[in-house]
Amino acid sequence: MDKFTSIDPNSLSTSELHKMLLLSVAPRPIALASTVDKKGNVNLSPFSCFNMFSANPPILIFSPSRRVRDNSTKDTLENIKQVKEVVINIVNFSIVEPVSLASTEYETGVDEFKKSGLTPLKSNQVKPPRVKESPISFECEVDQIIELGKDGGAGNLVISRIIHIHVNNKYLDENGSLDTKKLDLVGRMGASWYTRVIDESLFEIPKPIHTKGIGVDQLPDHVHSTKILSKNNLARLGNLEKTPSQEEIQDYHKSDNNISQIMNISDKKQQIKEIHSLAKNQINSANLDLAIKTVFSVL
Repeated sequence: MDKFTSIDPNSLSTSELHKMLLLSVAPRPIALASTVDKKGNVNLSPFSCFNMFSANPPILIFSPSRRVRDNSTKDTLENIKQVKEVVINIVNFSIVEPVSLASTEYETGVDEFKKSGLTPLKSNQVKPPRVKESPISFECEVDQIIELGKDGGAGNLVISRIIHIHVNNKYLDENGSLDTKKLDLVGRMGASWYTRVIDESLFEIPKPIHTKGIGVDQLPDHVHSTKILSKNNLARLGNLEKTPSQEEIQDYHKSDNNISQIMNISDKKQQIKEIHSLAKNQINSANLDLAIKTVFSVL
């Protein structure tokens, strides 16, 4: 039986809670933010408290938090207060090490482009330069900065409105759309860990946007006590649009040797185990039409 530890966040120190959040809320996309101060000094720094929040208007939000250690603020935040513009450069595997290097706490005024070896390119509509090596760069105007607190660890939400986009064509597919596999994006985990979007880590789930799945509650009772079919397996079946008819199930029994043998097992418990095992294999092989007929073979 699963055991859970219940924690009052107020019982943890800020550093302990910060560590738990970074380990739990992951992987996180990385915003490599380039900014300038009012004198034109350039700063480049990565932030993993980052995501897109709207397409109309097109909004990206990232958060340069106050340092837990001494409650100091980052140059990125101070720059944005002076010049309300930022370029958010997307990070893939080809630049993950320079991006990590750019996170070093250099003194104010130090150019992280030079320190990291990344190449600045002039932006079209904003003062901060974009990163040449980034697959996608978003030129943004900063609409708002929301301070979430005054103490160490407090975030500052930088609400950034996209006004221009740069896409490196080598990351497009034959239809001119961004290609997930070519992008080879990385995500931030806790501590020193990152993750990479490669073939082995990718999987597809049919999204129930234009269809309405039957739901897990409409599956036969015997699957709800299964130790073989996972929650993911059941949800995949629950995403199907309809249950099979008795005629379809009978035709299946006549035409498929595996299910016909299972239906001849006299021990009901063993039969259900075999049903669940067969359905799991069928789901893993993307034979959902057979899997739904298999679980409905026993009611």
